[in-house]
Amino acid sequence: MTYDSEDVQQILQIALTRKQEGEFSREQLVEMASELGISSNILQTTEQKWLAQQQEERSRHTFNTSRRRAFWAHFVSFLAVNLFLILLNLITSPSYFWAMFPVLGWGLGLFFHWWSVYQTKTEDYEIAFQKWRA
Repeated sequence: MTYDSEDVQQILQIALTRKQEGEFSREQLVEMASELGISSNILQTTEQKWLAQQQEERSRHTFNTSRRRAFWAHFVSFLAVNLFLILLNLITSPSYFWAMFPVLGWGLGLFFHWWSVYQTKTEDYEIAFQKWRA
């Protein structure tokens, strides 16, 4: 039976996953690469790219977490203030529901805040991330 390079890669990846119970050392990584015929230059370049990618993912996670916390703080203040306004409205002038205007206005702003926080595939997200990173 013959295997193409993709099949070999998948088989080895599954075998390594099953074999591995702990962690690999750097020396083991270099040894495995040499057994697979991967030069140390290629391994080093690939490892550096992988480390940069991991750092990018951690940065994005931190950025997303801070944005989501800010959104939830906005949401809590929205609820607190607008519940107060509704109660005030019901106590002072129950015949005219004027509290709907701040609720709707602020609710629209809250919706756009939610949209900007949870839509991570847009150009605006990338711009905000790059500004945050700098």
